[in-house]
Amino acid sequence: MKRTVITLLFALILPAASFAADTMREGYWELVTTMEMPGMPMKMAPTKINHCYTKEDVKDQKKTISTDKDCTVTDLKQSGNKVTWKMKCTGQKAGDFSGETVYKKDSYDSVMKMQSHGQTMNMNVKAKRLGNCP
Repeated sequence: MKRTVITLLFALILPAASFAADTMREGYWELVTTMEMPGMPMKMAPTKINHCYTKEDVKDQKKTISTDKDCTVTDLKQSGNKVTWKMKCTGQKAGDFSGETVYKKDSYDSVMKMQSHGQTMNMNVKAKRLGNCP
């Protein structure tokens, strides 16, 4: 189960964090993700990853929400420093996803709700820019 959640994290939330060129700068970012599953007897430990976002990554919002070919963004809205989206995935990662990201100068907070395989998961991402990509 944890492996499936981590796979979803890399396939969906990591790219989802990289949109909105006018709200996010390219560079090396640290993302700390916490996940909650209602009814799960134990809390999952936060996951911390670092990722380099290029100019190309932050250019096209729709393309960078998910790199998974089985996922389609069905709704994307940006208002100021806030971006919301909905996404539908088929195949092994089948489910409905929705999220909201609020950008600050060199950080952002993102919340994503996933309905997949009869389960509900909530993910919270706190990210900060560490500097230029190595």
